[in-house]
Amino acid sequence: MKENFAITDLFTQPIHNLFVLTSSIDLLKQINIDLALRQNLFLELTITEKSKKRTRELYEFSKANNLKIAAVHPAYFIKADDFLLHKVVTAIKLNTTLENLTNEMIVDEEYHLKTHDELVKEWRSLPEAVWNAERIAQSCNVELDIGRYKFPVFPLPAEESSFSFLWKIAFRGLEERYKPITDAAVKRLQYELEVIDEMGFCDYFLIVWDIIREAKSRGMMHIGRGSAANSLVSYCLGFTEVDPLKYNLYFERFLNRGRLSPPDVDLDFSWKERYEIIKYVYERYGYDKVAMISTTVTFRARSAFREVAKVFGISEGEISKYSKFIPWTSAKNLINIAEKFPETRTLNFQSEPWKSIIEIASRLSGFPRHLSIHPSGIVITQNPITNYVALEYAKNKGLGLIITQPDMYPIEDLGLIKIDLLSQRSLGVLKETMNRINEGFTDDEVQRKIFKI
Repeated sequence: MKENFAITDLFTQPIHNLFVLTSSIDLLKQINIDLALRQNLFLELTITEKSKKRTRELYEFSKANNLKIAAVHPAYFIKADDFLLHKVVTAIKLNTTLENLTNEMIVDEEYHLKTHDELVKEWRSLPEAVWNAERIAQSCNVELDIGRYKFPVFPLPAEESSFSFLWKIAFRGLEERYKPITDAAVKRLQYELEVIDEMGFCDYFLIVWDIIREAKSRGMMHIGRGSAANSLVSYCLGFTEVDPLKYNLYFERFLNRGRLSPPDVDLDFSWKERYEIIKYVYERYGYDKVAMISTTVTFRARSAFREVAKVFGISEGEISKYSKFIPWTSAKNLINIAEKFPETRTLNFQSEPWKSIIEIASRLSGFPRHLSIHPSGIVITQNPITNYVALEYAKNKGLGLIITQPDMYPIEDLGLIKIDLLSQRSLGVLKETMNRINEGFTDDEVQRKIFKI
């Protein structure tokens, strides 16, 4: 967002293809409502017991200024009896107790998902508000670009296409891997490259090759694994160290014309060096075009129990005394915890406030608790990544990594391409071992034998 941004600035120029719904009388007094804006400007009204006075004020303002009205009904929870759950979740978010929640911290208790008949009945005195809301809904036609892959673009040398450059470096790798080069190897490599090109994956392979090339130039150890080892292109580009011809591995298991999903190459790096290569990807392809993928951490039995007990005002010491007996299981199992887990039968969960805490905590099963960073997934886009998804900074020890707000499943639905850069602790141990060996051994043959092992 621009510095010194003011929402009134949006109305200084004609607004096209946009409906404006607002309940701010102050905003409407500050802007010039011309004929074009008036066509798509609506005062949004809600009808609840608590909002009657405000709704009357907005309605009278609309009549006095010849403005249209639209019926709205925010839905923060599904059923009316979910209001307590809303209060609990809000208290968890604000790190306070139910007792200390104020009306300003929570929403109207009528903001649950109402049926069509309920809303029509409530708005029977203002049918034009319902008609306008229906008109807005029918006029909105948003076509999300779902299912079409959005591949990143590799920065190519002059006068090269992604296919020609991939062909060149793949055959260069073939010359390094095979001595002598056989006809079978040439035919296999040509076939794989043709499939990769037909499916539009050339830039993907070039980017993975670029990451590996940079890692090698920095002396980093890496391992490529998964079905990528079935590909001769992967072998020639240095993704893996497994010869697919020697072991008769089928390329089609990794990639084939009948497979719609993009290739999936998993690259392992030392846990001590992974962040360095991730930083390189950000710098190479642009901080505005790269993001780590998030993962959504949900409430489990113990975390749900602890958080709900806290908002009930239970002390940390007493919470810990009980929570240590709760197993690592789904929060939905809390409701019958004594039946499923005998070790909890001595806990007095049938008396208050524990009975209510257990009941509410079980309803938090599967609720998102917070975002974390996916163990490996990173996304690179051709255009600014904010064209596709919302981003935020990860709270990762001050490293300042940018992550996507959606997790990997919506990312895949949006067609964004994921590359997996994993952290492998054993590689760090192996690298440190090699460094110590190098301190005492200089015989190249010894080192070659060690690497071969």
